[in-house]
Amino acid sequence: MLASKEGRGTELISLYVPADKRIHEVMANLREEYGTASNIKSRVTRKNVQEAIEKVQQRLKLFKSPPPNGLVIFCGAIPYGAPGNEKMEIYTLEPPEKINVYFYRCDSRFHLEPLFDMMREKDTYGVLVIDTNEAILASLRGQQMTVLKEFTSGIPGKHRAGGQSARRFERLREAAVNEYFKRVASHTNEMLGQIPDLRALIIGGPGPTKYDFEEGDYLNYVLKQKIIATLDTSYVSESGLDEIVERSEDLLKGVRYTEEKRIVQKFLYELGHETGLASYGEMQVRKNLNAGLVDTLLLSEKLDRLHVFVKCKNCGYQEDALIARSGLAKFEQDLLSKTCKNCSNTTLAIENTQNLLDEFVEMAEKSSLDLQVISTETEEGIMLLESFGGIAAILRYRPSG
Repeated sequence: MLASKEGRGTELISLYVPADKRIHEVMANLREEYGTASNIKSRVTRKNVQEAIEKVQQRLKLFKSPPPNGLVIFCGAIPYGAPGNEKMEIYTLEPPEKINVYFYRCDSRFHLEPLFDMMREKDTYGVLVIDTNEAILASLRGQQMTVLKEFTSGIPGKHRAGGQSARRFERLREAAVNEYFKRVASHTNEMLGQIPDLRALIIGGPGPTKYDFEEGDYLNYVLKQKIIATLDTSYVSESGLDEIVERSEDLLKGVRYTEEKRIVQKFLYELGHETGLASYGEMQVRKNLNAGLVDTLLLSEKLDRLHVFVKCKNCGYQEDALIARSGLAKFEQDLLSKTCKNCSNTTLAIENTQNLLDEFVEMAEKSSLDLQVISTETEEGIMLLESFGGIAAILRYRPSG
């Protein structure tokens, strides 16, 4: 959500404060930045930057010292539609790992690279699926399966041509298999050897070829020591990779890619078997959350909708709506000619907006439930977003009535 925000100019502030940095030192630095901002030629940009700095200063006053992992603040004027429709937004968070360096930047975007580095899945698994016709090498890291190399063997079939010596044919075939294995191993050694945080290697494929490859003297000793499983698959191509993931669930339980598939598949099971424990859609899930029925809440990370709260300036009538983020400016424009259902005046205005994903996360944090934010890196994640609106839940028990 933060990565999607852009300013009209260099108006967005990113501030990273380490735990050992004193707040008064940061405040002094911000006062200097405020003075420097007075030299900005554009009146609008100057105003927005200085207002953002003031907001950050106000937020810092709430802290006697930074939290144990440090403090991160993002603040700036975010445009919604035409010039003049900017809204000053501020976000404060404690990072999941310690910040080591003090960082202040004013730019057209928020600088999120340190946070992305912290959130990135550290462990990587190598996956090799092989038979005598082809092979495919991939890496699995967090939610991302990346194909590194595909091979074809060029090995002749087991049935020799007529008139050719069976023994000679077999020697030629063995030589071809050996060269093929050497070629696959060479690329595997090189590509996986370049991954510093490679945790393990899984080999799969139909038939005995995978065992011949594993037991032969092809892979270097470091990779051979990292082999944690040799699994049977029906296919070799990318379908074979999917089989490896499904059959390696216990081995890869810490990898987010596998976890996401398992969680969504559990929801689909409850839905398909009509157990009454599956719920989806904003209204239904919200109702079950408020009733304390939700055991696992599934939210798509691509859920890009806003909950807009509207109030009549004349009579105080209130209503709300869910809209796409990109449609906020048009929604606000349409309100100018829309009449209030209570007093019939055209005095409706947006009182507040909230990111729907953030709203559900906040609701989840108030309950003792399992919150899962699902990416769209898997087929299941895409289905959650496109077929179920990006919001679903597995319930503790069936709702009464």
